[in-house]
Amino acid sequence: MLPRQADCFQSRAAAAQLEQAVAEGGTVVLGQVLAGMGGVGKTQLAAHHARQAWDKGEVDFLVWVTAASRTAVVFAYAQAATDLLGTDLADPERAASAFLAWLQPKPGGDQRRWLIVLDDLADPADLHNLWPPASPRGRTLVTTRRREAALTGRNQRLVPVGLFTEDEALAYLTATLASRGRTEPAHELAALAADLGHLPLAVSQAAAYLINEDLDCAAYRTLLADHALALTELLPDSSGLLDDQTATAAAVWDLSLERAAQLPPHGLARPMLQLTAFLDSNGIPNTVLTSPPALAYLTEHRTGTGTGTGTTEPATTVTARDALRALRTLHRFSLIDHNTTSPHQAVRVHQIIQRAVRDSLTQQQREQLAHAAADALTRAWPDVERDTALAQALRANSNALIRHSEDALHQSDNAHPILFRTGRSLGEAGQVLAALHHFRNLTHAVRTRLGPDHPHTLTARGNLAYWRGEAGDAAGAATAFAELLADRQRVLGPDHPDTLTTR
Repeated sequence: MLPRQADCFQSRAAAAQLEQAVAEGGTVVLGQVLAGMGGVGKTQLAAHHARQAWDKGEVDFLVWVTAASRTAVVFAYAQAATDLLGTDLADPERAASAFLAWLQPKPGGDQRRWLIVLDDLADPADLHNLWPPASPRGRTLVTTRRREAALTGRNQRLVPVGLFTEDEALAYLTATLASRGRTEPAHELAALAADLGHLPLAVSQAAAYLINEDLDCAAYRTLLADHALALTELLPDSSGLLDDQTATAAAVWDLSLERAAQLPPHGLARPMLQLTAFLDSNGIPNTVLTSPPALAYLTEHRTGTGTGTGTTEPATTVTARDALRALRTLHRFSLIDHNTTSPHQAVRVHQIIQRAVRDSLTQQQREQLAHAAADALTRAWPDVERDTALAQALRANSNALIRHSEDALHQSDNAHPILFRTGRSLGEAGQVLAALHHFRNLTHAVRTRLGPDHPHTLTARGNLAYWRGEAGDAAGAATAFAELLADRQRVLGPDHPDTLTTR
């Protein structure tokens, strides 16, 4: 039984790549591997391809296997052997071997055309001695979240499956809503798709939410922008999903994360993904995630050891190499993209995965992670910004952290140094007006949270006055410094270094 085709299935670029890969298979047809993160629509693409091959009469028999485990694959093969060859199902391993032997091309034999789909392969090792043979008349199609060397080679070809394009997402939303008698302005739907990062699963579940709640697109986007609301409040539960979906977005990725946590370096996948969830989805420098504060956080929260599990076993100190291996593990499970050739934007994480991860945390965990990420950024930030690309990446990450966790960065009667470093970096990069705007907002935030006489409030005012002068308002800067001098003399005394600097 093939999965039912989505009501508003989109013929996507990945489908064309798959057909091209099949056409280029040559005399011995290569196996195709559709690989991508959970929720990009790999199963739907595979089912569409299989359905087309069957309807066009291109195959004589078709086997669809849910490949969540080796046992599931063996049993599916054994069932096929029973149906096709009359093999006894009492010994599934033997029956599966008989089925694979029957698929082997034989000179002068009856060469039936076949297609075997191994859907949602959890572990490439599960296919050890279970790969269907290369054949001029048969082919294999695999869908998986894994990106492994074992899935590519002489007889396999990788077909990456990514996000919806803007046009595909808009077409899907328009058609899905129209099929339920709903219309929305195209610009609102396009903006909603962008808010969801063009992730097919999120777009589909957002459409279901709009329909179930009878909510217009603009109102839903307002809710989505409120980061105080969890994704579980903004996407339907399992009873309200479209197209026979059974899992919510967060559940799809949590399964991948559980599996990633079991691979070496053990226990680091989850805390590493949590750390990336507070930084810039478009690119995190390697140096941030391998800095001493990041390694200290990973050491403390490594699952299975240390204080993160409540055990008395001492935590194993995490090294920079361990951190990089954890990133590669997350990459292998398509939870992040780790690009070793672009160190300043080495790690990319989909924004909806980031939000789902943040939603899973307690308030205390959020605060710990925000401070760990801020400490890591501060440590990775060079005193002199000679590398402008690195400085720009660090500012983008700092801005993302502030967006998600500004309150946490003002706790413990202090404003975190990253708040000041970000503003200075803007000014030193020549973005004087941006620096002025940053310190105006920071001054207001610190005064509100810490009070008018707190040293960090006075420091923020000093930065604001300085960049006001750099922006061309010399008189306004002089007035602001004079007011700050009076307050620093009153609070800190006439001989304090900050008072003298203000004079």
